[in-house]
Amino acid sequence: MHARSRNYVRELESCRLETVSVDFGDYHPLKPITVMESKTKKLGRKGSTSSTSSSSSSSMMDPLSSVLDGTDPLSLFAATADPLLTATTESARKKWDKDDSSAVGSDFEPWSSKRADILARYTTNEKLSINLCMGSEKGKATTPGSAVSEKVRTRLEELDDLEEGSQKELLNLTQQDYTNRIEELNQSLKDAWASDQKVKALKIVIQCSKLLSDTTVIQFYPSKFVLITDILDTFGKLVYERIFSMCTDNRSSLPDNFTPESVVDTAKETCLNWFFKIASIRELIPRFYVEAAILKCNKFLSKTGISECLPRLTSMIRGIGDPLVAVYARAYLCRVGMEVAPHLKENLNKNFFDFLLTFKQIHGDTVQNQLVVQCVEIPLYLTLYSPAIDWILQCISYRAAEVLLTEMMERCKKLGNNALLLNSVMSAFRAEFIAARSMDFIGMIKECDESGFPKHLLFRSLGRNLALADPPEGDRLQILNEAWKVITKLKSPQDYINCAEIWVEYTCRHFTKREVNTVLADVIKHMTPDRAFEEAYPQLQSIIQKVITYFHDFAVLFSLEKFLPFLDMFQKESVRVEVCKCIMEAFIKHQLEPTKDPVILNALLHVCKTMHDSVNALTLEDEKRMLASLINGFLRMVSFGRDFEQQLSFYVEARSMFCNLEPVLVQLIHSVNQLAMETRKVMKGNHSRKTAAFVRACVAFCFITIPSLTSIFSRLNLYLHSGQIALANQCLSQADAFFKAAISLVPEVPKTINIDGKMRSSETFLLEFLCNFFSTLLIIPDHPEQGVLFLVRGLLNVIQDYTWEDNGDDKVRIYTNVVHLLSAMSQETYIYHVDKVESNDTLYGGDTKFLAETNKLCETLIAQILEHLKNLGKDETLKRQSQLALNLFNSILAHGDLRNNKLNQLAVNLWNLAQRHGYADTKITVKTLEYIKKQSKHPELSHFTDLAARLPLQSRT
Repeated sequence: MHARSRNYVRELESCRLETVSVDFGDYHPLKPITVMESKTKKLGRKGSTSSTSSSSSSSMMDPLSSVLDGTDPLSLFAATADPLLTATTESARKKWDKDDSSAVGSDFEPWSSKRADILARYTTNEKLSINLCMGSEKGKATTPGSAVSEKVRTRLEELDDLEEGSQKELLNLTQQDYTNRIEELNQSLKDAWASDQKVKALKIVIQCSKLLSDTTVIQFYPSKFVLITDILDTFGKLVYERIFSMCTDNRSSLPDNFTPESVVDTAKETCLNWFFKIASIRELIPRFYVEAAILKCNKFLSKTGISECLPRLTSMIRGIGDPLVAVYARAYLCRVGMEVAPHLKENLNKNFFDFLLTFKQIHGDTVQNQLVVQCVEIPLYLTLYSPAIDWILQCISYRAAEVLLTEMMERCKKLGNNALLLNSVMSAFRAEFIAARSMDFIGMIKECDESGFPKHLLFRSLGRNLALADPPEGDRLQILNEAWKVITKLKSPQDYINCAEIWVEYTCRHFTKREVNTVLADVIKHMTPDRAFEEAYPQLQSIIQKVITYFHDFAVLFSLEKFLPFLDMFQKESVRVEVCKCIMEAFIKHQLEPTKDPVILNALLHVCKTMHDSVNALTLEDEKRMLASLINGFLRMVSFGRDFEQQLSFYVEARSMFCNLEPVLVQLIHSVNQLAMETRKVMKGNHSRKTAAFVRACVAFCFITIPSLTSIFSRLNLYLHSGQIALANQCLSQADAFFKAAISLVPEVPKTINIDGKMRSSETFLLEFLCNFFSTLLIIPDHPEQGVLFLVRGLLNVIQDYTWEDNGDDKVRIYTNVVHLLSAMSQETYIYHVDKVESNDTLYGGDTKFLAETNKLCETLIAQILEHLKNLGKDETLKRQSQLALNLFNSILAHGDLRNNKLNQLAVNLWNLAQRHGYADTKITVKTLEYIKKQSKHPELSHFTDLAARLPLQSRT
């Protein structure tokens, strides 16, 4: 092959886009598009059309929504649904949800957010029981022709049967069994309602409500309350939706602010019927809970129905003798009240004041005897009240005036043994209110009786508020001292760490490293004896998280004398690694400038070493990637400025420490290569022996490290990249060593490689690498002792011997790319160079022997390609033959000198072969022929005119 002479500068100029001035007028790419919508109107019986009328829109319709409008699967499904359901029940559900969401603002913490915490906190290992009376199940179904009076009498008999039916008692249930049974009852309620068994549904609700009077396993009562009230909430929604559906039809629906006057009589009668049924329940507790569950239905009867019922229900609770049962009943009434009438604050206050009047019952003989029987201590018993009291106070304090909050606080202060109430006040009131009166609350905490409710829990609640709001600046140190006096005297390590965890945030928020260091030292002192830290890893992790949240200056953080000793308490490897990951994530996020601080480097090397050493044969690949990413983030933030030798020494140390994480080694190699290039830039024009020695040291680092990698393509690409860096630094012998190593590694490339857990062919990746390699070989000067194109020939020999896929053409594609390379090598001046490196164009200066060698090698490659094309002459491979023939034709057209008759004839033969069996893309061949004709207008390519005449376009017909 004879390569044509190329003028790269002129070719580049000819390829530049022509600059054309464009008058955009009023157009701007961000200006809204005006869409013209044409509407055709039909006139007369013949269906003739009139002229179209256009309407403009200032905004463009979303193409996705317009395409899917009314035709997506969900819309079609909805269209086939029961129209009565969509018009009634669904609208009622939306109405219920709308009323609930609009009752209070988003700043009010809903009950649902507390549910999971209560279930997780109040647990038991004791056996539980469920005692249900579900009626005698007598067949009382009426026939369709029964009179209305008969149907009513049957319903009343069913209700009476609630008190007479058979007992069903489930004994020896574990907590999980109990929870499962309650959830089954909730589902049974929904199923009964869906099958129009309204009386059965009411039975289930009544019997479940009765369970709230049972306190035999008292420590489980708060969780039982949560489970049972879930059923009550379900029942309340079902009844409301049922009545609401009777008020609407397909033509109209009740407005959001409907009045009882707009409710039809049938719906009112049904609503009254439900309240009458509930009023007939004999037992107080189920009657209270079931009526409270449907309290919202009073809206259908009277404007003042809810405001009249709330005081009555509040008074009903006075009949409940057990103070624990009573306080949770008040909590449920407050919850319902906040949902349906949040403006009726007086009822909320009344509930709390009634509780204060009965507060002394907690210390009465009845309760004390019950606790003795169940072997429950008074401090544990008092904590059972917290969820209910906290909720009542949260409802009261929501957007309440400070005058009311102050009154509440004063009333609690006057009660004896008021630690429980004080704790609830601090849990429920606004953090700003508590923080502003921190010293007052500390005074009240000091006066509390330690035996009833532990003081450390009170300080814990106070600390939570101070983590959210700042106390007066002058009181901050005194507050810390008063709190820590109590905390540091705690004997129980668990009680101590639960409090210390909260107050660490207050200390970090308002004080310096001195105070934080003192707190950490105290924690170490308390948690080290008897290895108490092993039971407190979550709290210790929380402390670390809070410290690094407030200390973004890692030089200050690691200068804390007790910080690293604190880390030493994490001796369980999994927890220790999680803490180290937390520290590294904070460092990467907050360390904005590179650092060389020895304190930071030594500490973080220790942290990273801990993460690295946790890797073993069982470590998941995702975990390895995460750890490597964190370590690499640290390595990228280390800079010694122009002290390049110190930087290289750091990388050498890092390599020895992190040798088991391949991504870290890859990062180190890239960093050292970058270091070599930075050295070259800084020392520009000053090629001293010291600089050259340093660059060679960087190159040696890479050459030694690359073989330790397991990924063969990582090794190949890094050999190539490192060789390019060595070449850029005029280290020619080192560059040769890298390139030879890459060539010797190619035969080891496996046929398949693992990509994201899937085995894929490696040929695509190998082809990409070889193309990059050939682009580099263009500028590498030949070694004076190893002959012309030594590296190119060596690589071609390896490619020749490599076992390629039988049904693939990658080997031919590589040979075609080598033809491009040889054409570029035949030019008098190469298209690109490396600064201060003389390539073959300078060394040979267009020597005829060199050109003869390139031409000879090129002919050999083309012969190999033509042989492959010949072997593709079978029917099943004709399409591949056509594509490869056209590809080679384009290569000869771009790089060959077509004034040579043999090469010209070869091009024509390839053109004909590509079209012979009708597999050539007509559009591509037409555009190629147009290009040839266009190029023939250039004086130096005038011979393209004759070539175009010899290239026919064959028809497929």
